[in-house]
Amino acid sequence: MKEVKIETVINVYEDLTDLPKDIQDLMQMAIEARDKAYAPYSKFKVGAAILLDNNEVVSGSNQENASYPSGLCAERTAIYYAGAKYPNAKIIKMALTASSQNQVTDKPIPPCGACRQAIAEYEIKQKESIEIYFMGVKGKVAKSKSLANLLPVGFDSSYL
Repeated sequence: MKEVKIETVINVYEDLTDLPKDIQDLMQMAIEARDKAYAPYSKFKVGAAILLDNNEVVSGSNQENASYPSGLCAERTAIYYAGAKYPNAKIIKMALTASSQNQVTDKPIPPCGACRQAIAEYEIKQKESIEIYFMGVKGKVAKSKSLANLLPVGFDSSYL
């Protein structure tokens, strides 16, 4: 048996004001999207903003449904819309933010596993890393240089 060590490296900014101006602007778009989320059941609102290589920004928010599996996370709402509207554009950066009516979200909240897998599909498809910034409502902001960094042992089409 051989042990393999896998490491994830995250850069952490003290708060939104420490981010480069272009990322502050992208995160502000994610905040605006978060405020439009439909989350009457979980009370957990998420917003995503995606910068494409054609300089378009696509945003999305989570959309819940009383039939729980029928809802969709903000990241997938945004990424699928970007893929549908701009099928040849590459995703450069993503900004994500989450809030809860049940508690203060003051630490970085990363994408869920299903969203990581969806983002991975696009990162693999475009053969370029996607920078991902994520935060709660306030406090520290985390940056991952790529989705592969957040999902180092991922599933892709090579297994099919």
